Amino acid sequence: MLDVTVIEDPAAAAASLDPIRARLLAELAAGPASAAMLAGKVGLPRQKVNYHLKTLERHGLVELAGERRKGNVTERLMRATAASYVISPLALAAVQPDPDRFRDQLSARWLLALGARLVRDVGTLITGATKARKRLATYALDGEVRFASAADRAAFIQELTAGVGALIRKYDSADAEGGRDHRIVVAVHPTVKPGASGTADASGAADASGTAEGLKASEAPAAAPELTD
Repeated sequence: MLDVTVIEDPAAAAASLDPIRARLLAELAAGPASAAMLAGKVGLPRQKVNYHLKTLERHGLVELAGERRKGNVTERLMRATAASYVISPLALAAVQPDPDRFRDQLSARWLLALGARLVRDVGTLITGATKARKRLATYALDGEVRFASAADRAAFIQELTAGVGALIRKYDSADAEGGRDHRIVVAVHPTVKPGASGTADASGAADASGTAEGLKASEAPAAAPELTD
């Protein structure tokens, strides 16, 4: 079982978003189970559970883990193919966000478009690397900081942008034969508290999003726009 997998097919995405099938996926992520075992947990007849399982199996979201005899019946034990799933913007290809449509370092919606592209691109890379049986070279850094003031936050953004820009200019080798391009995404946004309803903390939601994304050596800024309350 994979830790996480990206769903790119629209039909598979639709199948996973069905409330009953989403519940079945959650149950099967905990361990293999048969339709009869799942029926009591989700409150549905075994036949309906089996129908949903076949749909999930058809889209590669669950797989056969084994079989067992129970009386005169052979039960199929199914398991989820991943512990969790992420739906790629490719599942809505015609309306997926395009961060190249506009670039605004202080726009939360642009940041969201960058995040969507990150999910799409990394999902595609994972799929390709899995088929080729090769490792995928990636790196991620996740942290949290509490700013004492808007001025400190603005100073942090300026230093972060200048530092990342300097690294890009230092290591960029545009003419290197055999070199491989890498995308860099840096984001700052207010922390969402556990159990939040989806609305950002008003203490900084309007102005705390800053990104330095996809910069080439010649484009790397010396400083970021100043952020103020």
